[in-house]
Amino acid sequence: MHLRELSEEIESISRRYADHLGIERDDTWFLLKLQEEVGELTQAFLMLTGRARTKGRTGAQLDADFRAELADVICHVLLMARHHGVDLETEIARKWLRWER
Repeated sequence: MHLRELSEEIESISRRYADHLGIERDDTWFLLKLQEEVGELTQAFLMLTGRARTKGRTGAQLDADFRAELADVICHVLLMARHHGVDLETEIARKWLRWER
């Protein structure tokens, strides 16, 4: 799947979620929501690596939490890029993949 296709699917889900809860997804929301997800990823990482209390979660649960938070961060990056009209495939090619040539 390409990032554009993935971002379209994620956008649809995010829009329905926001509409259901009455959330206005403006510039600030996209940035703050991404920051929230990075914070949750940090917490999951700390718990997984034994640097924070595990709150009774098993190793498998901690691993699953970490994986899920990674997905949340990626999804919110895609949402923010889409909101601002950034073509991430092009930008990744320009910034990172040019080193492959």
